[in-house]
Amino acid sequence: MSFPIFSKPAISTSQNYPLHLLLFLLTVVTTLWAGVFWGGYAVNVTSLPLFILSLAPGVAYSASLLLFLTVHEFGHFFAARRHRVHATLPYYIPVPPLPSLLSLGTMGAVIKVRERIPGTNSLFDIGVSGPMGGFVVCLGLLVYGFLNLPPVDFIYTIHPEYVTQGGLQAPVAAGTLVLGKNLLWIGLEHLIGPKNLPPMTEMYHYPFLFTGWLGSLVTALNLLPVGQLDGGHISYALFGRKGHAVAARLFLLFIVFLGFPSFLALLLSWLKPEAMTLIPPEMLRWSWSGWMLWTLILSRFVGLNHPPTVHDHPLTTGRTLFAWLAIVVFVVTFTPVPFGVV
Repeated sequence: MSFPIFSKPAISTSQNYPLHLLLFLLTVVTTLWAGVFWGGYAVNVTSLPLFILSLAPGVAYSASLLLFLTVHEFGHFFAARRHRVHATLPYYIPVPPLPSLLSLGTMGAVIKVRERIPGTNSLFDIGVSGPMGGFVVCLGLLVYGFLNLPPVDFIYTIHPEYVTQGGLQAPVAAGTLVLGKNLLWIGLEHLIGPKNLPPMTEMYHYPFLFTGWLGSLVTALNLLPVGQLDGGHISYALFGRKGHAVAARLFLLFIVFLGFPSFLALLLSWLKPEAMTLIPPEMLRWSWSGWMLWTLILSRFVGLNHPPTVHDHPLTTGRTLFAWLAIVVFVVTFTPVPFGVV
């Protein structure tokens, strides 16, 4: 995930360039590896030259995802520099391929702001620059992905069994990952999506659509109006301390409402499977148990409240309008059920 981290003021303004570069290069390798996996290929680890060559199919995925993360984080960084707030360069977080998990090759990137934010305008600028810059990238990736889909038979190179099972209309195997839709995806799907658009159970094989979808998901998660997430900075700057506190708690209740039905169903499936019939299927369709984990993360680790700036004051008119635009971006990128299993 991509959250700027705030800490106590520090005197040092130096950058650890070797560490930043090493983490970036490692993230390039791990995202290339992840791109090969999601593309339906295999990585050859028998020798270094073959390993490097086998990473080639992951270039589109890796470059797209790193472009999104880089624009997001440097949006924060340059906004901090503009307000003369000391901040580190992005720390990219590489993640090696992990069996049986949703391996994306990275957990995102973070910057560290080294001093207290001087005022509400600077807090807003630093908070909003990352997600809004990242949104432009993910929007571009989605538009490009929709307009440049490979031929329909591309999917048969990954799933040759579909040829004899009815093509993309073939029954989906149990345990298949399915990606959820948000308003942005639905809108683009209807406006520019081709008739042969693959189902959401196959979308992760299409690197530009997949990274655009991931970018919109990360953008929404960063814009959650809670604590010191980017959305928390925006909410605090726009509504003030009390308004931010109310917004954070209301949103926490909202994601509990979204996550509890499927969380309850998961518990019942372990403890008392016959009781599963008591939960209406329509309720489970719009529920994702992962929101209960997010509730724990936000309440216990991120925190609901936001520390004050040196000088809290109302936002300028232009920033206020831009804050509402950021809220609109949050609404269209928020995915109620990001992941599901058929």
